[in-house]
Amino acid sequence: MYNYVHIDEKWFYMTKKKETYYLLSTEDDPLRTCQSKNFIGKVMFLVAMARNRFDSDGNETFSGKIGVFHFVTQQMAQRRSRNGEAGTLEMKPITSVTREIVKQFLIEKVIHVIKENWPRSTNEEVIFIQQDNARIHVNSNDADFQLAASQSGLDSRLVCQPPNSPDLNILDLGFLNAIQSLQHKESPSYDWKERNLPTQISCDPQIISIVMELLG
Repeated sequence: MYNYVHIDEKWFYMTKKKETYYLLSTEDDPLRTCQSKNFIGKVMFLVAMARNRFDSDGNETFSGKIGVFHFVTQQMAQRRSRNGEAGTLEMKPITSVTREIVKQFLIEKVIHVIKENWPRSTNEEVIFIQQDNARIHVNSNDADFQLAASQSGLDSRLVCQPPNSPDLNILDLGFLNAIQSLQHKESPSYDWKERNLPTQISCDPQIISIVMELLG
């Protein structure tokens, strides 16, 4: 399992429609604001992680941390506002993630980051990038992925979990749930006067680094 890279995606919502809080009598009720409870802001993240490795003395030689990628796009503002002039680049979440978008991220981001972080002493081994059987995931025999993998210089192969098998992907029950539990410790709000998006919608990098250290 040392040469397996687990990948998975998860939607992170700015908040839940219903939330339970346990407060002391001296605490104020948390304020949660959203433009519409039926259209809560969300962003999808793709995470790639492998098993960490150690030398004979017990020193970690490879953390297994490949990368975290958010599905966003850069768009130019159509008109002038208090936030900036028309034409200013704005970061917008991709709310409809398709198989082509996932393939683009695999080819342009995941393979490149694996090549940068993979242990140099094991560059010749086969690297299996394992995904579950979600509809948006890329076919194992996709020609574009195979071409990009061969051009990277690594023997990377895309594999899927066997059907009806236990979900042994470490991301579902470990990393992604840990990030979400940290996210929901606070009550996100949206300042409609200043139009400032809360940090939770873009997933604060500090939260990601904390969870990565805990899992390392």
